[in-house]
Amino acid sequence: MAVSLLHHPPLTNQRITQAFVDLNSRSLQRGITCFSICLQKQKCSIELYMIPTTTVARHWMLKTFASAGSLNAEVECQENQISSGFSTSNDFGRSKTVADSSSKPSDGVKDFERQLQELFDEVKMMIKMGNKNDAMDLLQANYEFVKEQINAGSSGIEEAATLDIIALGYMAIGDLKSVGFILNKLDEVVERLTDDEPLLDSVLIHMGSMYSALGKFEKSMLVYQRVIAILERIHGKGSAFLVSPLLGMAKILGSIGKATKAIEVYQRVISILESSRGAESKDLVVPLSGLGNLLIKEGRATDAESLFNRILSIYKESYGEYDGRFGMALCSVAHVKCATGNAEEAINLYRKALQVIKDADYMAVDDSIMERMRIDLAELLHVVGRGNEGRELLEECLLITEKYKGKDHPSSVTHLINLATSYSQSKNYVQAERLLRTSLEIMMKSVRPDDSSITFPMLHLAVTLYRLNQDEEAEQLTLEVLHIREKAFGKDSLPVGEALDCLVSIQTRLGKPEAELLDLLKQVLKIQEKEFGYESEEVMRTLKKIVFYLDKTGRKDEKFSMQKRLSVLRMKYNQMMQY
Repeated sequence: MAVSLLHHPPLTNQRITQAFVDLNSRSLQRGITCFSICLQKQKCSIELYMIPTTTVARHWMLKTFASAGSLNAEVECQENQISSGFSTSNDFGRSKTVADSSSKPSDGVKDFERQLQELFDEVKMMIKMGNKNDAMDLLQANYEFVKEQINAGSSGIEEAATLDIIALGYMAIGDLKSVGFILNKLDEVVERLTDDEPLLDSVLIHMGSMYSALGKFEKSMLVYQRVIAILERIHGKGSAFLVSPLLGMAKILGSIGKATKAIEVYQRVISILESSRGAESKDLVVPLSGLGNLLIKEGRATDAESLFNRILSIYKESYGEYDGRFGMALCSVAHVKCATGNAEEAINLYRKALQVIKDADYMAVDDSIMERMRIDLAELLHVVGRGNEGRELLEECLLITEKYKGKDHPSSVTHLINLATSYSQSKNYVQAERLLRTSLEIMMKSVRPDDSSITFPMLHLAVTLYRLNQDEEAEQLTLEVLHIREKAFGKDSLPVGEALDCLVSIQTRLGKPEAELLDLLKQVLKIQEKEFGYESEEVMRTLKKIVFYLDKTGRKDEKFSMQKRLSVLRMKYNQMMQY
């Protein structure tokens, strides 16, 4: 049985909702993204929504995939350090030349490397001070200079390393278009360089990370393969210098669905680090977390549990049980417990983790990571039937947001919707309506009337009004949602399909002509067939409704063919249920 805090009328398709949320979060700064906890044994999930963290231009900003545990913030920080060829905080970064193992780098190389570091430091400082335009001007000036050098026939490692730093600067700013353009130019230069050039390994590692961040996985893989071959030839196959490119490759393999190969690469990284750093080294946290998250994604949560317990042990040994990092590791173990179906144990771990982080003053109370942890725990409490406790956490999230950002801040919309969803699940639709009207008022003050993000609380309000038998207003709101979404996403999109499905539910009770309802359902069916496939569960449910209306309108021939198709799908899903 599936339980969802986002409560729609019986005919509404929940997966359409999720697709809309995913679309919105990518296209809108105020989009809403979903985090969902699944309890394997209970076979149920509950979805709560939160506004995504604003993109921060921080060191390298080269995260290539989103994984599930709360430990990820700590891990991402370490990943970013590992990815940086000029980072002094992590000796996996290749600030040294490839030739370090056999010869001392020349003073000229060291001086050039220092200049590159100073350039990037200056760009980072400008970004930190809010002088983004000045940072872009500095990068553009350097790009024009190096382009002149290349046009004049100079196309060596100096030009490649300079282009690399410029691309990293644009990555820090968040200008991905410029990053892609410069990478194309850099690729032309690097292709002509021999593998024994100093600094080339650093450049290639950065390129691999940036290509990955841009979603150009094939190019990223080729770059990583080249740098791995270079480092293996110089330092050996067991060298810690291989950790950075191997981790990059493992993440890409996991992202493109080659899980088996990715697991092998993660295991190789772990073996290298165990040999060079020791079995209790903090450096193991990154590959252990990456492997653990991949195993959860592949449905192997039991295998992942030992990995996260190992991370917990490493942090306990390194920092003690009262350190915030230990608390974040506890949250990751809690997440694994959810995936294995141990709900009560997961709840206890989440509560302990939040308390440890709070007592340690590890992060601000309004930090987005803390917010996500509270929402994860609230979600889980709702799953196991402890909605009152879950609502307390959701109310805490709302109060914190209002305190630090103001009562009418758009960030509060997420928490208002979550609370409304929780009240709807408890059938307190009056309270849900009040919260949803407040969220809609806030959204209307912060975005244009035709902004697609506004349709999210609007449709929730329409659903709640439907529950309160206020069908006329519910219909009006749903028609408005439909109009905005058709314009924003197209008439055959999943968000439109969701609105149509809601409209059918409302108009059925309003007594609209059955032929009109049938036309709407056929449009929903067309969308579902395109997005989910002709034999999906969503299609089966819509077919059932269509057969019902075909029968009522007396279209016997059409009903027969649809009934036959429905019977085949029912038989298929009955067989699946038996397994």
